[in-house]
Amino acid sequence: MNKKVILLIIFTLTIALTLANVLISEGNGEKSFPKTMSIGNKTVTYEKEGKCLDVIDGNTIQVYGVGKVQLTQIGSPTNEAKQFVEEKCLGKTVYLNIDDKQPKDEYKRTLAIVYTNTTDINKELVENNLAEISYFTPSEFKKGEI
Repeated sequence: MNKKVILLIIFTLTIALTLANVLISEGNGEKSFPKTMSIGNKTVTYEKEGKCLDVIDGNTIQVYGVGKVQLTQIGSPTNEAKQFVEEKCLGKTVYLNIDDKQPKDEYKRTLAIVYTNTTDINKELVENNLAEISYFTPSEFKKGEI
C-alpha cells in the first residue's frame, strides 16, 4: 500500500474512535452540572471542575478546560495567599461555583468560588487574613458571602 492510503486509514480510524468516545461519554449516565459536594458539614454547588495548572497570584488560577479563574469576592491578596493557593490547588482538581450573574470579569476571567475536596479556598483566604472580602455587583453571592 502506498503512504497516502495508510494515512487515510489511520485518519479514518482516529475520527471513528474519537466519535465513539464522545458518544460513549455522553451516554454513560454521568450526572450533569450543577453538582454538589460536601466540605465539612456544608453542601456546596459547583458548575465546572478541572485541574489547577498554574497559580498566577493569590486570587487567580489557571484551570484546565476553563482558563483563568478569578476567585470572586476576594481582593488584595497577600504574597502568602499565592503560597496558600499553590499548596491547596496546584496540580489538584478544583471545583468552581461560577457567579451566575457575572460569570466573567472585564479581563475574560471566570469568576468563581473555588473548592478542593476539603477546602473552600475563597473562605479560607479571608479567614486566614491572606485576603479581604471585595464585594462587587452584579453577583449571585450576597455581600460578605464566600
